[in-house]
Amino acid sequence: MLEHGGRLRLAAAQWGIPLADWVDLSTGINPQGWPVPPLPADCWRRLPEDHDGLEATAAAYYGNANLLSLAGSQAAIQCLPTLLPRAAVAMLTPLYAEHPHAWERAGHRLRRLQNAPLARALAAATPNVLLCNPNNPTARAFDRDELLDAAAQLKKRGGSLIVDEAFADADPDHCVTPYAGTDAAPNLIVLRSLGKFFGLAGARVGFLFARRELLARLAEQLGPWAVSGPSRAVAQGALADRAWQAAMRVQLAADSERLRALLAPLAADGDESTRPRANPLFCWLPYGQAPALHDFLAAHGILVRLFPDLPGLRFGLPGNESEWQRLAAALTDWSTR
Repeated sequence: MLEHGGRLRLAAAQWGIPLADWVDLSTGINPQGWPVPPLPADCWRRLPEDHDGLEATAAAYYGNANLLSLAGSQAAIQCLPTLLPRAAVAMLTPLYAEHPHAWERAGHRLRRLQNAPLARALAAATPNVLLCNPNNPTARAFDRDELLDAAAQLKKRGGSLIVDEAFADADPDHCVTPYAGTDAAPNLIVLRSLGKFFGLAGARVGFLFARRELLARLAEQLGPWAVSGPSRAVAQGALADRAWQAAMRVQLAADSERLRALLAPLAADGDESTRPRANPLFCWLPYGQAPALHDFLAAHGILVRLFPDLPGLRFGLPGNESEWQRLAAALTDWSTR
């Protein structure tokens, strides 16, 4: 099983720091998540029902009714490769590690294209192309028109464009979800998650957007009650709360810029490739000393996500002013050590 962020208990044991004393910036999950109200008692006593309003609310929020609700987008990541014919798939890397893991396990041939433009993936002549938009962990983003054009090109060769938009809710202007599985882009497949922007990772709710035939096959494979009743109730409330969504987008934009500015002094002078790159939910820091900085911060009770092979660090957003100050102080200590 692959390692992911959010392994705070292991870090606490490794570094000998009590769990409550950590600042966890390792996941890229909104620390100011949607405030979950008390839930109706029936959602605990009854089996989940498909016609409870969740799918209609999700269709209105995402602008597309060609959807299937899932126990997090991870369910689609694991199952989707088994539903498509075995073929070559170009993946723009680095990206969320579960994607190549699942496609390789299902018998597909992978072409990993490190930091490549989308045009290079199309030139690879593989039937399928997979990417994260915005990218996790590098925060790289593609324009909507560029992605729709890529889907059209892949359609001509009988392939699909698979886009993971797990981090897209904070800045939805580039999203291609409204087009997935429609007549305009029948070969476009999009994954969405409520874990990041809404801060509801524990609810395990996500959606797959694709053509109806593919959705039906996935539903059959997953079986009934893929999403629990309480999770469905929470998801419906979060997707319907447009006032919270609008206010949170403003707040996240300001917080991510604050984080980018805090990390900027670590960049090498005049070297654009070492500057931190911001997504509204996290910042990516390309950094030659990434393992050493990771361990230095961990010794200060601050957990960030290390990508030693790139090398670099992904910083999630601090959740309150005290956490901001602890991070600022630790980075100052690092720079002046």
